[in-house]
Amino acid sequence: MDHLRRRLEFIAIAMALTLAGGTVGFVLIEDYPVFDAFYMTLTTVTTVGYGEIRTLSRAGRIFNSFLILFGVIIMLLAIGGMTQTVIELELNQFFGKRRIKIMIEKLKGHIILCGYGRVGRGAADELRQAGVPFVVVDRNEERVERAIKNGMLAVLADASRDETLRDAGVERARGLIATLASDADNLFVILSAKTLNPKLQLSARVAEEASEQKMRRAGADFVFAPYNSTGHRMAQALLKPHVQRFLDFTTQSVGLDAGIEQVRVAEGSAFVGQSLAEMQMRRELGVIVLAIRKASGEMFFNPPAEAKISGGDHLIVMGRPEGLRRLEHLLMEATV
Repeated sequence: MDHLRRRLEFIAIAMALTLAGGTVGFVLIEDYPVFDAFYMTLTTVTTVGYGEIRTLSRAGRIFNSFLILFGVIIMLLAIGGMTQTVIELELNQFFGKRRIKIMIEKLKGHIILCGYGRVGRGAADELRQAGVPFVVVDRNEERVERAIKNGMLAVLADASRDETLRDAGVERARGLIATLASDADNLFVILSAKTLNPKLQLSARVAEEASEQKMRRAGADFVFAPYNSTGHRMAQALLKPHVQRFLDFTTQSVGLDAGIEQVRVAEGSAFVGQSLAEMQMRRELGVIVLAIRKASGEMFFNPPAEAKISGGDHLIVMGRPEGLRRLEHLLMEATV
């Protein structure tokens, strides 16, 4: 896009210099008023041919001859350059959309992010940092261009339409995040997505508390009210500042090289049936187990050392990134 902008800038500058040079020439050589000189230059370089405003002298005709040659060349170059620019923009748009469509068709187990506003951008940054494939869907052209410029897959479409969700690969996706402007739009997206893929995990944003239960009944697994959450956090920051800083450290990686993750225990893992004490995660990996979410859905907070893990369990753990990665690799490793 930069070369297209430079081309248009060059054309504009060349045309401006031609008009300015012709105007100055007629003023100095033929003593034309400035407006008459500009009008004479404009009719000359555009080859309109209305005729001379006043009879030109020999010097004026010599000057005008060079102006005709130079001006016509500049006009032809300008027309050709603008035509080429329009064609390139159309082709870039066509092939860009085709390339994005092909890339989306290859996605599997990805996240569909509906809406790229303030909340959507925050979700996109988190997904990008986690290395999770996702595609942005928004009907605002400026937002879509911004997402593409930031290196994301994005499509300009109405996320509430079934064909849009199908084009985004909803049948192959693992989750959808609805951050559209209104609760009604988000509710419609949740209903459509759940119908197209009943196994899809759904996360929705609501502006009104009254919409939360409706969103859950529609099939949303997680519902967030950003304004209420922000208000609670602002109050907690004053009431319990150390707790708030700890949460910032662990969830936003602010000033501390540690994080909280969920790690799934594979059915065939070598650690199935072992207790937390036998695994020695804290000593070997520097990882603390905060909770265990059993495959049945039960959640055990601060599990005792004798707690045993089973295949399909999720461990909610805290530690340094390298320790968390090693733990994930060990728990996914099958027995020989």
